[in-house]
Amino acid sequence: MKKLVIVGSGIAAISAIKAIREYDKECRIELFGEESSYPYNRIKLSKGLMDDINVDKILLEKREWYDENDVEIYLDTRVTAIDPENNEVILDNGERVSYSKLVLANGARNSAPPISGIDKEGVFTLRKVVDSRAIKEYAEDSNQVLIIGGGVLGLEMAWTLSQAGKEVMVAEICPYLMPEQLDEKACQILEEKVKEHNIEILAGTSIEKIVGEDKVEAFITGKGEKRECDMAIYSTGIRPNLDILEGTDIETDFGVVVNNRMQTNYPDIYAVGDVSELDNKGFGLWPIAIEQGKIAGYNIIGQEDVYQHIIPTVMLNAFGLSLFAIGDNDEQDGIDIISEEQEDKYIKVLIKDRVIIGAIVIGDMSKSVTLRKAIKQSLELGYLDFDNVSVSKLIEIIKSKQ
Repeated sequence: MKKLVIVGSGIAAISAIKAIREYDKECRIELFGEESSYPYNRIKLSKGLMDDINVDKILLEKREWYDENDVEIYLDTRVTAIDPENNEVILDNGERVSYSKLVLANGARNSAPPISGIDKEGVFTLRKVVDSRAIKEYAEDSNQVLIIGGGVLGLEMAWTLSQAGKEVMVAEICPYLMPEQLDEKACQILEEKVKEHNIEILAGTSIEKIVGEDKVEAFITGKGEKRECDMAIYSTGIRPNLDILEGTDIETDFGVVVNNRMQTNYPDIYAVGDVSELDNKGFGLWPIAIEQGKIAGYNIIGQEDVYQHIIPTVMLNAFGLSLFAIGDNDEQDGIDIISEEQEDKYIKVLIKDRVIIGAIVIGDMSKSVTLRKAIKQSLELGYLDFDNVSVSKLIEIIKSKQ
C-alpha cells in the first residue's frame, strides 16, 4: 500500500490530505506536527492576541476528522532530517519512518531582524499558539509596547494591544505602513486612522538596539534617538524552515524549489506552502498555501494538475477601517489608473493592456468582490476611455461582463 508522509501541520498539509482523499480513500497517510495542538488557524492568533485562546475553537478540522479520513497524526513530534535516498524521514527520537511519497509542509519561521538585544527578555514574535500565550502573559504587566514592522500582522497586533489599553509604537523602516501593498495616498489614510487610536507611527525608522539590564527597558533608533518601552514584538518577514534538508541534494534557494506540480528535484518529494519556492518566489500567503497543497495532493495520487498563480490579496480590518489590496499596485509606464476618494473611502484600480491588474479599496468592501473577480478572470475591458470613466461606472461595466 502506498504510504504518504506529511511533515508539518498547517493549512497546506490539510489541503493536500483533502485533495488525496477525494480520489484515494485507501492509501496510508501519516502527518507529523511539532506542536502539541491539532492543526489550527494561525491567522486568528493576532486577532485574539489578548484573549484566552482555546485552540479547539480555531482548529482547521475537528479532531474526529482525522479518524474519519484515516489520517495517522503524530503531535509534538519533530522531523529532524530526511534521507531521500532511502525514502525515510528521521524523527527527534531517532526513529526512521519510511514513505512512498513525502510532502514538505513544514512552513517557515519569523525572521529576527539584525537588532542588538533582539534576544532580550520581553522581546517576542508571533507564529504559534505558544507565542500568543507568552505575549498575552507578558503584556498584562507591560505598558509601552514597541511593534517592529508595519505590515498586516504588526498592525493587527498594534490594534489589539491598543484596545487593551497599552501605549503602542509601530516602527516601520520604510516611509509608509504596508508599503508593498499600498500607494502613498492609501498609506496616508491608514496612518491617520492608526493615529486616531493613540498609536504612534515611527515611519522611516530603523531600530538599532534594544536596551535593558535583565529585560527590555528602551530602544534606540538608527538616528540615535532613545525611547522607553517595556516590551517589543517583531514582525519583519519569514524564512522557510530548511534545516531538515541539510546534507541532502533536495534543491533549495530561498525555499524548497518546486515545479508547477509542487514537486522538488526528487519526483516523490513535494513541497507546499511557506517552505516552498516557485518561479524564484516565496509567498507566505494563506490562499496560496491552500492551492499548493491541493495541487500536490492531486499529483501524488495521479490526478495530474498544475499550479496556476493566485493573485496575492491582503485584507486588514482594524482601527475602524476596512482595507483590501490585490494584485500589482506598482505604478509603471503603460498603466491606466482610475481612482476615487471621499472622506475615509478610497478606491484605485490599475489597468494594463485593458485588463485590471491591481486594486486598492479602503472603506467600500462591496466593490472589492467585483474587482477581485475581474482580476482573477483577466477580464478584457474593451475600448474604454479610462481618462473619463469613474470607478462606479467601471464597476457597472465589469458586472455587465461577468
